[in-house]
Amino acid sequence: MLKLPYLVYCVVSFTLLGLAALAINLFLPSLRPRRVVAGTVGRIFLWVSGIPFKVEGLDRLPKTPCVVVANHASYIDGIVIAAALPPDFAFVIKKEMVRVPLAGLLLRRLGSQFVERFDRHKGATDARRVLKLAASGQSLMFFPEGTFDETRQIGKFLGGAFTTAARAEIPVVAVAIHGTRAVMPPGGLSIHRLPIRVEVLAVLPADEARLRSREMIAQAVGDPLAP
Repeated sequence: MLKLPYLVYCVVSFTLLGLAALAINLFLPSLRPRRVVAGTVGRIFLWVSGIPFKVEGLDRLPKTPCVVVANHASYIDGIVIAAALPPDFAFVIKKEMVRVPLAGLLLRRLGSQFVERFDRHKGATDARRVLKLAASGQSLMFFPEGTFDETRQIGKFLGGAFTTAARAEIPVVAVAIHGTRAVMPPGGLSIHRLPIRVEVLAVLPADEARLRSREMIAQAVGDPLAP
């Protein structure tokens, strides 16, 4: 019974903080301050929720543009990675998110790029737009598994992040997110006060990053690779 009040508290906190972030970002004219606000709000949410949060290896991030790839196991992953990374990254997100009320607007204000997963023609158009952004010097953040389910594993990595990095001639950074599946498990609405850790693992050449990043992340988080 004690879990329900905590869940309600977290949902109310998240809603109020999200609305505050959106309200502030509607009036900020430039992109970087908007991302600073979003990252700060993410850290505040984790703090008020009593969820221990730690980031390791930020010094490994290149000072030049790059593509970050991370594992995806929970709905809270986006909040966590925004709280962990510096405000230099555009998130590449499935297009379904643009239709989520208020969240879609906030994500657009943060410079997120929405990509179509099911229509090949539209997906190719979105991929060209993302490549153009990377070629202009914008760092990008992908969840290359594309989605997640209740099975504890590292799914197959889709090729978009790695093709973009190769064509833009920028490196790929492998990042492991620890603990989010336990904090907010898939398949239901529950939140647990457990630690979350984000670990920057390594900078990899784009032409070998698809295989190596997946293996490194799986080893770091202790999850098996999906067949």
